[in-house]
Amino acid sequence: MTSLAHQLKRLALPQNDPNLLTRREVVSLLFDPKDASRMDRSTFFALGCTGLEELMGIEPAFSEFQETLFSQASVGMERSVQSKEVNKKLDAGISLFLTRLSPYFLLKPAQKCIEWLVHRFHIHLYNVDTLLACALPYHETKVFVRVIQLFKLKDPTNRWNWLEGLQKPGVPLARGTLITHCYKDLGFMDFICTLVTKSIKGYSGHSGNCAQLRVIFSFYASTIVPALDAVEKVSDTIISKLLPYVQKGLKSSLTDYKAATYMIVCQLAVKVVMEAQLVDILALQISKSLCKEPVLPKEGLGCLIVLLQNQKEGTVGPKSFGQLCAVTSLVPSLQAMAAVHDISPLLRYMLPHLVHATEEPSESTRHGNLFESVLQGLPLSGGLDNTVAKMLLEEYLSQSLLSAEGVTSLNQRLLPLVRLFESKYPGALYMVLEGHVGDLSSAEDKNLFHQFISLSMSSGKYQILGDSDTSLVLSLKHPLPSVRQMAVEHLMGIVTSGQGGFDQAFLKEALLERMKDDVPEVVAATLKALEVTEDTVSCLLSLLQRVDLSNAGNWCPVLKEAVRVLDEPRLLEGNSDLKTCVVWGLLPFLVVTSALPDSPDLQLATCVAQSTIISQHNLTQGWAHGKCIRKWFHNKCLLFLSLRTLANALLRMLWRVLWKEADGLLASCLCCPSGETWWNPEKLDTNTCCYLRLLCRLFDVLITGAGQGHMAASFKALMKLLFQVHLSDPLELFKFLSLVWGYGSNLGDQLDCKVNAILQTQALYVGRAILSAQPGKTLTLLASGSSPVVLSLLACLSSPVREVRRAAIATLQTLAQVDSSPFHPIIDSLLKTTEELTTGPTYLSQALGKLYEEAVTGTGKGKARDKKLLVGLEELLLGVQVANCPAYTAKTILRALGEVNGESVLSVLMPVLERLLEQSGPENPTVLKDEALLMQLVLGKYNEQAAPLVVKDQDCLELFIKALGTVSKPYPDIPCFQIIALEQITKAFYSALGDEKVQQRLLGVMFDLLVESRSPVCAQTISSVFKGIAVDGELVANELAPAEKPKVTVSVQQTRRSKMLQRNAQDTPQAVPKEGAVSWQRVTLILELLQHKKKLKRPQTLVPALFSLLSRCLETSTMERGNLEYTKQLILGCLLNVCQKLSPDGGPVSKDVLDEDKFNVEVVVQCVRMSDMPQTHHHALLLLGSVAGIFPEKVLHNIMPIFTFMGANIMRLDDTYSFQVINKTVRTVIPALIKSGDGESTAHMEAVVTRIVHVFADALPHVPEHRRLPILSQLMTTLGPARFLWVLLLLMFKQHATQTNATDKDAALERDVEFWISVCCEFEVEEQLVSLIKILKYLMALPQDKEDGEKLNKPAMHLVSEKEKAEELIFNMEAHSSKELRHFKFLSVSFMAQLLASGSFVGMDSLQKLQQSLLEEILCYIHTVARCVEENTDKPTGKFWRALLNKAYDVLDKVNALLPTDTFITVMRGLMGNQLPSVRRKAMELLNNKLQQKTQWQEEQVMLLDLKVDLLAIVGRGHGKVMEEEQAINRQTALYSLKLLCRSFGSDHKEAFVPVLNQAVEIVVSLEEEKNVMGSALLCIAEVASTLKALAIPQLPRLMPAVLQSLTERKEVLSNEIYMLSAVTALQRVTETLPHFISPYLQDTLLQVTSTIPYTNFHLKATAAPQLAVRLASLRTTVATKVPPRVLLPTITKCYSKMVNSKQLGPLMSILKEHIGHMEKDQLTSHQSELTYFFLIALDFRAQHCQGDLEKTKEIEGYVINCLLAMVMKLSEVSFRPLFFKLFDWCKTESVAKDRLLTFYRLSDSIADRLKGLFVLFAGHLVKPFSDLLRQTNVTKTDEAFFDTEDNIEKRCLLLEYILDCLHKICLYDTQRFVSKERADSLMTPLVDQLENTLGGEEVYQTRVTKHLVPCVGQFCVAVGDDTLWKTLNYQILLKTRHSSSKVRFSALLMLLELASKLRENYMVLLPETIPFLAELMEDECEEVEHQVQKVIHEMETILGEPLQSYF
Repeated sequence: MTSLAHQLKRLALPQNDPNLLTRREVVSLLFDPKDASRMDRSTFFALGCTGLEELMGIEPAFSEFQETLFSQASVGMERSVQSKEVNKKLDAGISLFLTRLSPYFLLKPAQKCIEWLVHRFHIHLYNVDTLLACALPYHETKVFVRVIQLFKLKDPTNRWNWLEGLQKPGVPLARGTLITHCYKDLGFMDFICTLVTKSIKGYSGHSGNCAQLRVIFSFYASTIVPALDAVEKVSDTIISKLLPYVQKGLKSSLTDYKAATYMIVCQLAVKVVMEAQLVDILALQISKSLCKEPVLPKEGLGCLIVLLQNQKEGTVGPKSFGQLCAVTSLVPSLQAMAAVHDISPLLRYMLPHLVHATEEPSESTRHGNLFESVLQGLPLSGGLDNTVAKMLLEEYLSQSLLSAEGVTSLNQRLLPLVRLFESKYPGALYMVLEGHVGDLSSAEDKNLFHQFISLSMSSGKYQILGDSDTSLVLSLKHPLPSVRQMAVEHLMGIVTSGQGGFDQAFLKEALLERMKDDVPEVVAATLKALEVTEDTVSCLLSLLQRVDLSNAGNWCPVLKEAVRVLDEPRLLEGNSDLKTCVVWGLLPFLVVTSALPDSPDLQLATCVAQSTIISQHNLTQGWAHGKCIRKWFHNKCLLFLSLRTLANALLRMLWRVLWKEADGLLASCLCCPSGETWWNPEKLDTNTCCYLRLLCRLFDVLITGAGQGHMAASFKALMKLLFQVHLSDPLELFKFLSLVWGYGSNLGDQLDCKVNAILQTQALYVGRAILSAQPGKTLTLLASGSSPVVLSLLACLSSPVREVRRAAIATLQTLAQVDSSPFHPIIDSLLKTTEELTTGPTYLSQALGKLYEEAVTGTGKGKARDKKLLVGLEELLLGVQVANCPAYTAKTILRALGEVNGESVLSVLMPVLERLLEQSGPENPTVLKDEALLMQLVLGKYNEQAAPLVVKDQDCLELFIKALGTVSKPYPDIPCFQIIALEQITKAFYSALGDEKVQQRLLGVMFDLLVESRSPVCAQTISSVFKGIAVDGELVANELAPAEKPKVTVSVQQTRRSKMLQRNAQDTPQAVPKEGAVSWQRVTLILELLQHKKKLKRPQTLVPALFSLLSRCLETSTMERGNLEYTKQLILGCLLNVCQKLSPDGGPVSKDVLDEDKFNVEVVVQCVRMSDMPQTHHHALLLLGSVAGIFPEKVLHNIMPIFTFMGANIMRLDDTYSFQVINKTVRTVIPALIKSGDGESTAHMEAVVTRIVHVFADALPHVPEHRRLPILSQLMTTLGPARFLWVLLLLMFKQHATQTNATDKDAALERDVEFWISVCCEFEVEEQLVSLIKILKYLMALPQDKEDGEKLNKPAMHLVSEKEKAEELIFNMEAHSSKELRHFKFLSVSFMAQLLASGSFVGMDSLQKLQQSLLEEILCYIHTVARCVEENTDKPTGKFWRALLNKAYDVLDKVNALLPTDTFITVMRGLMGNQLPSVRRKAMELLNNKLQQKTQWQEEQVMLLDLKVDLLAIVGRGHGKVMEEEQAINRQTALYSLKLLCRSFGSDHKEAFVPVLNQAVEIVVSLEEEKNVMGSALLCIAEVASTLKALAIPQLPRLMPAVLQSLTERKEVLSNEIYMLSAVTALQRVTETLPHFISPYLQDTLLQVTSTIPYTNFHLKATAAPQLAVRLASLRTTVATKVPPRVLLPTITKCYSKMVNSKQLGPLMSILKEHIGHMEKDQLTSHQSELTYFFLIALDFRAQHCQGDLEKTKEIEGYVINCLLAMVMKLSEVSFRPLFFKLFDWCKTESVAKDRLLTFYRLSDSIADRLKGLFVLFAGHLVKPFSDLLRQTNVTKTDEAFFDTEDNIEKRCLLLEYILDCLHKICLYDTQRFVSKERADSLMTPLVDQLENTLGGEEVYQTRVTKHLVPCVGQFCVAVGDDTLWKTLNYQILLKTRHSSSKVRFSALLMLLELASKLRENYMVLLPETIPFLAELMEDECEEVEHQVQKVIHEMETILGEPLQSYF
């Protein structure tokens, strides 16, 4: 946009907006702009007033606007004509209103008010900022976008231009975008802040917190805070922008505003470190805000804490402290905050001021109370306690100048505070006091320090001890033991005397600390002072354990004293736990570890033994005598106890077993369980378990010790002793060993004793050793069935540890010799596979399973052995059956027997299961985990092999059913027993039962469980079980039927009973269903299971039962029917599954399988009608669809109700399932209908189908959009698209024509047409064409108008009388108006045109018959419509018929595009002979379209040329009197058609187009012909001539003069642009095609080409000029490149002579230049002389034709020189030299004007620029003329005029510039040392003298010096290359610096600088002579020269790299 446009934009006012004066579109917030334009002002006013009244009900403050903005006077007010004052007042009112409106912006009343303001006061133009401020808090809503769309934001300078991107897409403003713009545009940030202040001001009259503004404050905080967080760096500008608003917020009384400000301050504090002064101000204002109105105290304090936390310490001054002290709720608020947050930053700021203020006399009471509250209520964490203690002491010590009274007063004030602080933080105060003890130097400080100490409760700790000269605290930690001992003794004195100043905690802690001393004397002194309590016992015991008497004998007296203290009776009385602890601590010291008689440990042991607590204990009675101790000491067999750790372990074990129970229990518990096969810890009492635990642990210790080490023999002896005393009986021994072998798998661990794999292995090897030593009789007992040995060893074979299995095998081998054992066959077989058993734990199960299989099947090694094997396995099971067999062992054995299954196995295990079920019953629900696992394994035996037993043995079945009912689940990782039992009902098990009664019983039990159970796991399991088993349908039907009537019948009595029961059930929900009633819950659950049931035998048996249930559902009351909807769906689903199972392919089934009478379709249809649930409809329709294939007759009777229902309900649902239901119904029901109507009742069937299609078409608007196409596609595919697609299309057309709303007509039409096309594209092209033909036939059968219906309908319908009914259903004339009929027709034809243009018809070739038929129909229809056009020309409907005819032509056009060529020609020829010109023109346009669309033509399509004759006939027709203009259009169209035909076929059929050329030339030659037709003829000539080539030559004599003559007629040419373009195009194409035959017309052609461009550029429109320029450029190129030189060059010379006076030579020279560039070398050589002659004439233009116009002369001379350069560049050096010298001589001819010198030196300059270094070879002759001319043009050398004309000076300046430029280029490109000394001497002086040459005035002089002279001299200096000549040149220039003229001096300085820049370091030799001259110039009288000298010196320093200032 230009600056002027910007200024105009700024000056533009909203009232000048042209949109305000129009009503085509009105901006609106609530309405569409087009709708709003149709509403009047009163409507908007009423809308606004309604909104205002509703707002006044919410907020009374809006009432003041009722008399202003919403008054009756405002209706007629137009603000654009009001004065500035009125508008200003109006703006203020609108601003206030919108400000108050902002909180209610989202309410509809508010939007109504804004609508009125927009309409009446144009606030979207005048009040943009205010309206945007009102809406901005709601930027994420769609209403905000509507507001944005009201504005004009395209101008980039608009401050809201960044919102323009939201207008078009209509998306809300993203929060991130808003925040980003906020911190990038500080003006916008200020806008948001101002929005808040304006809102507060708008509600300033309201009291309270202005809850209305909460949304504004929320927006304010939620925008500014994230913006500060998002910005990379918070600049000072942002802070300064926000600070005024922050201060206002902190001072505000509004709670929300203050809270938002707190948040902003916190974000600022976190984001940036602010200046100290600013932080102090903010802190002070926050403190004041808390002090004035104590609202939000926690938030304010939190803000202050964040500020202090993130800013530098010390930035906040004392003023804030004073304000904080005045806050009443300070400490309670901080106390609540401290529970969650860290408040230390605020305390760190406050406490120093508080301590200082507390110790000051003034106001000390208030501050003291506050300090006391802080200490009492707030935690001092993070080192604050030390800080406070240090400040208290330092402040106290700083009061040295106080008087005695002042100190006393201070002490009184501080005493409670110090005591309180000491009680809360004693450690901090002690640390500070200790640190200051050594720092006190003066007596005065010591005095104050002691006084401060006296304030504390423990002042005595810090008193100075005389003996050590240090405090008591330090003395206790002194490095000298004597000092520590003395301090402890001092403490003892304090304790005994009860001296004050000490707290008991300190005394106790100090003494306990000294108990840890490493000097025995100190510890001894401490023991004397220590008061023994429970806390000190652990300290004394740790002392005993810490000291090793073997290395420190001097500790013995101390330890004895400690034992004495521990033996204090009053300490242990009444505290059994403490006594136990002391005994445990002292017992290890009874063990003597030294061999010396008087060793310290013996003394200590004696002392311990003699203590009261030990001597009176049960275990150690009598040990008090020394003899016992010595006896122990001398007994060598007990030396192994010398290891104290072993003693500790044994004592602890014994203690837990014996002592912990009770004294005297030992004798009663040491007894073995007798009379039992197993020692089962699960069944034993507590005492026995304790005993077994002791045995196990002793066995573990002894066997571990006996295995290794030097004490092994002693451990073995002890083990032997253990066996002899406790396990002397071998049977008892092996019961114990069996316990140890198997206990590792016990999950209950009743003995609290872990048996690991190592102990288990050791026990097995011990057992093996003992077994090998037993006699045969004992072995027989141990290997019998009543012994646990074999079962335990077999259990060990399943251990996951390999070594355990290896040890078990080794032990079993000892029993292999016992033949009498029932287990002998098993042991014998297993020992043969020892390697496999050792390898893996699972092999045992495989081996036992194999043995059992061999024994049962008889495939073993003999019947006797098989029998023994069975006996042995039975013994194993019987061993498990024994009641006291441990569950963990039984569990392991049953796992090993996992592959042993059968009736016998289950029968043996039934007692076990019965026992476990009783234990797990509700009366006794405690089951061990091992028992639960055992029950799982036992239930696992209910399998396929044991199924016959379940049938035979009723107890077995009842037991299993009992297990099914056991719901207990004792352990979370073990499934419920019920689930375990259910999982046993597998397909194989259920099938193996065989008996239907048992199967029915189990099925009923499962269904009962499903009803009764509330467990989802149970329900899921039953579902899985039912899914897996194969069930007979009759069994399920029995379960579905009522209990007393297994045979399902439907009777009145049953229905009544059902209704009565249901009514009773409503009254009593808990009532049990009576006989004959249906348990709907049970039925529903069974039906749910049937939904997914696949393995169902005889499913047809379910049908009667299911229909009975469905009938009962329909007979229930209305209220209950809704509850049974789900049940109905399940029943219908089950029936569908049955149908699918009986007929997978959907075909009929035989009557034997399912009788048709049993299938009650009427009930299903009734179900559809009575239900309101879509899901029920789905299921019913799917069932009907399936039944339609099986029993079609039953469904066809109900077909219309089905489809009517579908259209009204299901098709409107948007879910995949509904879609599938519709598809399935259509696919199944309709084929049956079609099949039934293929016979005699075809018309009836088609009528029914039409009704069905009508249902679908009517329902279509209500069907979800993405479902419409698939539904119709499926419908048509099923019906047959070739037969019924046209019906569907016409019905959809009718629906659109009769039901479309007028509001959105175009969009609806576009949407519907697109949908109709997509429907058609779903089918084959043949089917679409057939449908179009049928549509056309139907349209022709329709009457012309409704009034003509009676006359036209009967004959038309007589042709299709058979379809009369169906066609009436499509469009009923009686039911629709004439307008609807016309709309229907027009829509049908329009759609046909669009369909034929769709992609499905592209590339269609093989449908000629259908295309022919379609073409015939459309031609018939066009004929019909054309007749109607003629008949209705003067009627109102004439416009409709013409539009319909155009649409019919459009259809014809689309059909023609599909036609084969031969058919197309026939049609076109017929149409071209039509009487109507419009039809003829339409035919030609169709032909043109076809010719334009295709570029590649096949051979058979060349027959299109036959149309040439018809076209020529049209072209050759004369001017008719009627419709002449249309005739001209037709002739133009025909010429265009001929042109396209020629383009397509002319290259291969040239002769055929000769008549075309002749005819076109006739038109061009004719003088009376219209120019448009002539232009078309010229374009046709261009195309034909370029195609015919030589055949067009005969027409050139007539054609070319006519074309050239037409171009000479300027007025006619310019009045018709197209004609001119046509003429130029024809000329270009002819010239391009026949360049060798246009020589007679070449001169005229060149004259036209070169003179047309400049003329037309001024007179043609902008649209045509570029095209004409392109054509002319192409024509010039054609002439330059195609015409031979022998023809062109003489013609150009002639043209030049004719055009030289017009001065339009540029185009002519460009043609010559391009021609020369295109010439070959030999051609150029042969024509060089001719060209040279021409150029000598042309170069003389300046001398002959200048006439004083130097600029025009320069331009033309430039054209000539450029053209000559093109020739020069193609010449060789040999041929160029004579040309150059000829030109040189030409310029020096004395008889002519000197203007030739200007031309020559300009030419030389140009040649030098192009030839570069080559030109130097020819420049030697120019040196002297250069020198002479430089002198002759210098005004200081001569006063004579060089040129004789008036423009002498201008020409001399030009000549001088050309000479300097040429010389500059010669020197620049010199590589041959061109500038020799002689040439340099010749040129140097004239060049330097040019500095004085002021020819042309000052400005010209300056330009010449800077642009021409200085560069020339600089390059001349470089080319010289001789330092002597440099000096001369430099000196001559320096002399010019002393010239009288300042301009010359200035120019000389410029030249010096150029020399230095060119010579660079070589200039150093010239510097000495230069500096004096520069020094003179530094004091020049001209200031400009003086400045230039400084600049030159600076530049020289830069160039030379050396400082020059020192030389001046």
